[in-house]
Amino acid sequence: MSWGEFITLLGGLNSKTPLGQVISIRSENDKDMLKHFTKNQHRIRNEWRNKHINKVIMDKKEAERQIQIFQDMCKKAFGK
Repeated sequence: MSWGEFITLLGGLNSKTPLGQVISIRSENDKDMLKHFTKNQHRIRNEWRNKHINKVIMDKKEAERQIQIFQDMCKKAFGK
């Protein structure tokens, strides 16, 4: 299976599938919906958020440096 086909299939998942349900739980931000989550749904969401909240936050200078590195890579790759 090609990557494109995989992404297309993955994008077609809805909340009726097990994976779609987990994705829906992880991405929910509506406070009214969150009030009605079960303990298990909160656990799933909180584990996901806690795993990703620990990512390094860059200051403005570091962000600009990373952007410059990316731009330099693009110039090399695409000849501009």
